[in-house]
Amino acid sequence: MGNTCSNHLGIPQGKGPNAVGCTDFMMDHTAQGSFFRLYYPCQETEKLDRPDWVPCVEYFNGLADFMKINRSLSERIFNYLFGSFKIPASLDAPFKSNEKCPVVIFSHGLGAFRTLYSAICAELASQGFIVASVEHRDESASATYYLREKTESEKADKTVSITSTSAQDTLIEEWMYYRNLQHGENEFTLRNKQVKQRADECILALDKLMEINSGIPVQNVLKSKFDWTTLENSMDLCRIAAVGHSFGGATVIEALCKDVKFKCGVALDAWMFPLDDEIFPRVKQPIFFINSEKFQWAGNISRMKKLDSAVIQRKMITIRGTVHQSFPDFTFLTGNWIGKLMKLKGEIDSQIAMDLCNQATLAFLQRHLGLHKNFDQWDALIDGQDPNLIQGTNVTVLQSAI
Repeated sequence: MGNTCSNHLGIPQGKGPNAVGCTDFMMDHTAQGSFFRLYYPCQETEKLDRPDWVPCVEYFNGLADFMKINRSLSERIFNYLFGSFKIPASLDAPFKSNEKCPVVIFSHGLGAFRTLYSAICAELASQGFIVASVEHRDESASATYYLREKTESEKADKTVSITSTSAQDTLIEEWMYYRNLQHGENEFTLRNKQVKQRADECILALDKLMEINSGIPVQNVLKSKFDWTTLENSMDLCRIAAVGHSFGGATVIEALCKDVKFKCGVALDAWMFPLDDEIFPRVKQPIFFINSEKFQWAGNISRMKKLDSAVIQRKMITIRGTVHQSFPDFTFLTGNWIGKLMKLKGEIDSQIAMDLCNQATLAFLQRHLGLHKNFDQWDALIDGQDPNLIQGTNVTVLQSAI
């Protein structure tokens, strides 16, 4: 797909000691099943088979719908800008780890999908985590799909199955696109319903990983060379965290409330609007809010502060010079002027911002998952101790609002 205009751009590889593999997993082909991209430590391979960053044209169409621009025009623009970029991981590479891996479930933001946060997910995998980046089916992703049984006419039409990702000839892709708010529709009602479904999808992904870890045979309905049996006994299921961006940050908090198997959460520039106030006192796990400088506002921050606790660690930092899109991969894939014009880049260098985000995340995960790693070298970042960080927030919040 595509041909990019700039050769020096690209998604950074993980900085940890492990090579990184990735594979896609769909269990139960229906819309109620689980769909995620798995990132994991892998064997070093001679031949690097790196998957496309945007898996197929339907995702470009979904991004166009989300941005309310013409599909055919945007497809050409997106393909030119982003079509040749690859994920910094080897597709279906054999799993390899010298120890049991802690687990992270990752939740994407509004209008995103499972592949758009590969810089964060690949870094975690390079540091020894198994990461499941869920693709949500609540109609908040710009595009996603499930598989349905073919009709009789589709079975007779031999051309129908040529493009299908399914390993079974009887199944065909059914695409779901981003759902815009309807005229007169109450946004909170929709978003609250979606955040609950998203949390359930994170929990379902974790349940599938636990089955795989315990050696229960699983059937991945997608075409894949990855041997899932190699993941038996690979995961440290006492050390599980949730991480997410924007709507995914709210999803982290909802998932922590719903399932205590998540020992802590990291919310990247969280959008708090979808959450019910009544869940805040029910969340008992540590939470780390890592915010951008330009996205947050007083009402959103005041909802984060409702999670403040005298007994449970709740931390917040702000990365100077960042925008809301400093967390997804887009920030690495455009030149300076286009990036700033499209608000995909802030004033800070994208790599410096991502390193601060990842290192602070790793330090927090080590602290609250009880990891025996060297991530505590970045403990100071949790308290905002860096020239590019602000402890807490840059937003003024009146005490009465909290």
